[in-house]
Amino acid sequence: MEPNFQTSFIPKKPMVVERASSGRSIGFFTIISLFILLAVLISTGGLYLWKGILVKDITEKEKSLDLAKDDFEPLKIAELQLLEKRLKSGTEILSKHISITPVFEALSAITMKTVRYIKFSYDIGTDTKAPKVVIKMSGVAVGYRSVALQSDLFATRDEGKNFIDPVFSNLTLDDKGNVLFDLEFSVDPALVNYKTMVSGFETES
Repeated sequence: MEPNFQTSFIPKKPMVVERASSGRSIGFFTIISLFILLAVLISTGGLYLWKGILVKDITEKEKSLDLAKDDFEPLKIAELQLLEKRLKSGTEILSKHISITPVFEALSAITMKTVRYIKFSYDIGTDTKAPKVVIKMSGVAVGYRSVALQSDLFATRDEGKNFIDPVFSNLTLDDKGNVLFDLEFSVDPALVNYKTMVSGFETES
């Protein structure tokens, strides 16, 4: 009978120890969970607060930018409008400006060695879109033949194509036998237009 009593008594002690250990484990994990939950709540609150501050800061900066933009744009627009007016005025003045240099260059290319000019003047017409330029000259030629040949060069040479309706007149002899003459012709406006001449220089360069 005694062996049976001892066998049934032994397993009861480990059961009490196991329940005690289980109770301690539940309490520890609960504390850890509460700590994590508290950390999450604090982090969430901090992020929410930081987001509010950031949104407020962005809003204030946008307002400041809008105010600066409102102050800047009218001034900038006024400056650009003034610049546009100046550019238009400059372009208009440039388009009306006359340069006689191309006339001299063309005359030099087609004038014979037996002909020389002693007077030169020009008149500009009143047409603002394409002002007519009239050239008036006086010269001396070695004989009437030189005058005739010179007249032909005005009509046949490429350099003379910009000289419109050249007319030699008032032919007289001086005391040395030379022929004095007057010459009048108009010029193609494109030849003496300063803007065209400058554009040609830029193209060549």
